[in-house]
Amino acid sequence: MHLPKALVLAVLLPFALYSTYVVYTVGYVAIFTSHFNPVGMQVLIDLVIACSLVMVWMWRDAAATGRRVWPYVAITLTLGSIGPLLYLLLAPQRQAGTTRVMA
Repeated sequence: MHLPKALVLAVLLPFALYSTYVVYTVGYVAIFTSHFNPVGMQVLIDLVIACSLVMVWMWRDAAATGRRVWPYVAITLTLGSIGPLLYLLLAPQRQAGTTRVMA
């Protein structure tokens, strides 16, 4: 997946700042315990599924490109979307005109 780094940064920075504010305001554990109702639990389960799928993609992409994936998986498990956003932001630039097809 190739996204402009400016776009990734434009999503990552405000989200990371807002996440920091939320953790500072309510605490890390409260982010999860606030979802202990049917609606919140559905959202939490959906996010776990989405982040799991993204981690599988990162794992495969890292294997294909020779990158280390463990730091980004650890960040995803603790901070959610910040891990994949960092993975995309710190991806090496690909040569213009080269494409990689994922099977």
